[in-house]
Amino acid sequence: MSEGNEHPIIDPNQAQRESVRRGIAQFQARLQAAGHDFREPPPEPTSCCGRGCNGCVWESYDDALMFWYEDAAALLH
Repeated sequence: MSEGNEHPIIDPNQAQRESVRRGIAQFQARLQAAGHDFREPPPEPTSCCGRGCNGCVWESYDDALMFWYEDAAALLH
């Protein structure tokens, strides 16, 4: 557990999360370069119990992020 964080966020895909963040930043750069002022991607969850709940906050985040990518990609085509 990290210092100052008694309740860490449990992320089942933590190993890939930094890659996801880089992908979002690259996509945002493409949108900006194409002259599009597009909404921010959904925020990452700030809580997860880590029990593998059906409808986990990470599942909702991943779904929202896919919608964000789809909407953004539509602007680039």
